[in-house]
Amino acid sequence: MRKPKYKRVLLKLSGEALASPSGYGIDVSEAEAIARQIKDVYELGIEVVVVIGAGNLWRGKQGLDRGMDRATADYMGMLATVMNAMALMDALERDGVITRVQTALEMRTIAEPYIRRRAIRHLEKGRVVILGAGTGNPYFSTDTAAALRAMEIGAEVLIKATKVDGVYDSDPKRNPNAVKFDRLSYIDVLNRRLNVMDSTAISLCMDNEMPILVLNLWDKDALEAALMGEHVGTIVSN
Repeated sequence: MRKPKYKRVLLKLSGEALASPSGYGIDVSEAEAIARQIKDVYELGIEVVVVIGAGNLWRGKQGLDRGMDRATADYMGMLATVMNAMALMDALERDGVITRVQTALEMRTIAEPYIRRRAIRHLEKGRVVILGAGTGNPYFSTDTAAALRAMEIGAEVLIKATKVDGVYDSDPKRNPNAVKFDRLSYIDVLNRRLNVMDSTAISLCMDNEMPILVLNLWDKDALEAALMGEHVGTIVSN
């Protein structure tokens, strides 16, 4: 039997991954579909950490456009990520996968506080760990939180789940002639201003040599194939 290429991975999901067809809210069926994909990976013996965004529940830009304080908008986004984390946890546990949610903002009645060594111990015990509330600090995105946590927990790759099958030189939905990249360097991503992750997250990965794999999570075979070592999506590395 083939062995997976990676032992421990961090999966970065956008909040929209849980959204209803309207793009907003939490659709339980979408949470269940993602949980099934994570379970498939989990059953390969791969340790999985998930960082999830909040775009389906709160978009801070809307508040900023009306004059809202940036820190307030960011804290609201962090709270929304915890709601998404709990929805995904519930879907995973109903599918038989033991899961723990940890948050960077303490809310002990519903989740553990994020403690690096405890998160690693959960992974070693065969649990999926979902990390909510970003870094716990305003002015930092969940992309940056994913990069930071990937380094902290010793992930071998950061998987950025999107709705396209890799990184293109322009939007493939608008430009039928868009060119897909198989591999990119961190510097290429920054210089070309490609929409992979924000510049802080890319720089953090570059400084610590954390590879980023961009793939289409809605291709049901893509995630498992990539983790088994098949060429899928776009890899960003040195």
